[in-house]
Amino acid sequence: MKFTYEELVKVTEAKVLQCSNTSGSLSISTDSRNINDTNVYIPLKGEKFDGHNFIQDAVDKGVRGYFTSDKTKIFPAAKFILYVENTLEAYLKLALYYKEKVNPVTIAITGSSGKTTTKEMMASVAQEAYKTHKSPLNHNNEIGLCQTLLSMPKDTEVLIVEMGMRGLGEIELLSKYSRPDIAIIANTGTAHIGRLGSEENIAKAKCEISKYLHKEGTLFAHDTELIRKTNDFEGETVYVGLNSPELKNIELNQSSSKFTYKNYTYELNIEGRHNIQNALFVINAALKLGISEQKIAQGLKKYKPIEKRWEITETQSLKIINDSYNSNPESLKAAISTFLSTQKPPRLLVLGDMGELGKDEKEYHKQIGEFLNGYENVMLITVGDLAKHIAKNTKHQSVSFADNKDVAKYILNNVEKGTTILFKASRSMKFEEIIKELNQQ
Repeated sequence: MKFTYEELVKVTEAKVLQCSNTSGSLSISTDSRNINDTNVYIPLKGEKFDGHNFIQDAVDKGVRGYFTSDKTKIFPAAKFILYVENTLEAYLKLALYYKEKVNPVTIAITGSSGKTTTKEMMASVAQEAYKTHKSPLNHNNEIGLCQTLLSMPKDTEVLIVEMGMRGLGEIELLSKYSRPDIAIIANTGTAHIGRLGSEENIAKAKCEISKYLHKEGTLFAHDTELIRKTNDFEGETVYVGLNSPELKNIELNQSSSKFTYKNYTYELNIEGRHNIQNALFVINAALKLGISEQKIAQGLKKYKPIEKRWEITETQSLKIINDSYNSNPESLKAAISTFLSTQKPPRLLVLGDMGELGKDEKEYHKQIGEFLNGYENVMLITVGDLAKHIAKNTKHQSVSFADNKDVAKYILNNVEKGTTILFKASRSMKFEEIIKELNQQ
């Protein structure tokens, strides 16, 4: 997306500190390392960086003009200098301005877990009927939202944005600068409870997605008592859950799922009741878009898990399921349940630390160990100081490691050929290190 100088000033309500040339159209850049005279530079601030420190670099490379929230950063070689109080807010305003020019139907998706899978499923379905643009992986914060909106093709008909959060107020900000027509709250759980303090605060944060949802729009929310109690959206809300009387004939297989919903049968190339839950949100939103059941079914069947989300590979002796993109108590229990109900023995769980669980982190890991006691024929390896509490509180025989160093070696020397292994942990555990070592054998 390119902006005229006049649009830059008007949309951001900037104060002009210097101007000698207003000609042409310019694209936005937040990276001074890759910049030229077709760009306007927006310096962003983060916890560990300040883009204002690189304004001179951008000017030296010939950038046409730049924004600043620091009036001491004046470099006369720039053709124009625009002052705003908050450069991130200016970036967000420009992104929303472009989004409203394109005017796609906008679907916003959040949740303690499952939001990325739901987004990818939604995109797979929407593109069966519309020109669709979606958030790339991990682009679920303010900067990611801007990048998603500004990279949107002009002919986009459906825009799908993922919204993550680390505290109260963040999803409200994302909602403000995306103005969704449809919003989905996949679930609320204990992910980030260490930052937010309680499940009630997590639910409150997730429900912020409806703050700027169009009044004539629709909120699809996980059907739980907590969300029902927290939701204050005054427009249409549809609660979606596996307890729906319209959901029938669930079949869970080793690498697929099949179910009937609202008298139409759908199939997924991925197992797990939690993935059927994600699909129900997609079906309801797609029906709201006017997409036929046939095309919804086609899109759902085409969906494939993305990297580190139930990603299946096989070595000469082992079947590996990598679900180590992230982990929290709810997603871990769902993954364990799916794995142990669909995969035949011999099978092995390799479970690592779950992060950001706050003062009760040991208790949450203990509960996973107790949860495992409801199953038989479980082999268990834990990795990390917290995950060892899973092993300590289960009846199953287990081996615990402090880190990834010797896990692959132990598996290769001690685990029976033909075993299916589930890897599940928070991203910080870097389980890909273990998997890479196994795949090299």
